Amino acid sequence: MSEPQKRLVVHPLVVRITHWINAFAMVCMVMSGWAIYNASPFFPFRFPLWATVGGWLGGSIAWHFAAMWLLCANGLLYLTYGVGRGHFRRKLLPVRPRDVVRDAALAMQFKLPHDTGTYNAVQRALYLFVLLLGVLLVASGLSIWKPVQFSWLTVLFGGFDFGRRVHFVAMAGVVGFVAVHLALVLLVPRTLLPMLTGRAKHAAHEGTQT
Repeated sequence: MSEPQKRLVVHPLVVRITHWINAFAMVCMVMSGWAIYNASPFFPFRFPLWATVGGWLGGSIAWHFAAMWLLCANGLLYLTYGVGRGHFRRKLLPVRPRDVVRDAALAMQFKLPHDTGTYNAVQRALYLFVLLLGVLLVASGLSIWKPVQFSWLTVLFGGFDFGRRVHFVAMAGVVGFVAVHLALVLLVPRTLLPMLTGRAKHAAHEGTQT
């Protein structure tokens, strides 16, 4: 006889709301950022027009700053909740190198088990990495947005031009994270619905995860 199952909370409401706001704001920031880059590229390529928003440099900058304030406010809410309610401690820690290597090897063999609402070592490492990239994006963004007011920050990033490159590389890291994240959702599609409803089916002996 199969084990009884019940639907338990795996993603609290605050996490779900901030996740989807973050996704929207991040797409706006990346696409407007690509348009800003196209106006003065420092690599031998440009992004296609369909992958940008704003229409022209001024419009793209307006989109970028609007999305920036939304992303920062949403990020502060998520960080406050994550630290204050112990969400980060429960979900993202600990991260041990040997566990990351083990889970990465299992993932490459398509043998990594997945329990909805529980992050494996690779996921924990990636989430912590993207949080650090977010800090780097904010710092490098300030250094190129206000190079006079934040001159010490601009100097720290090696000047305005190098700060732009740091900002671009950090953005590329976030885009890479999103690509991996979407690939994992496609491989394990049952993880999508709980991010909308907050609940997932678990065996009766398993505890609620928040």
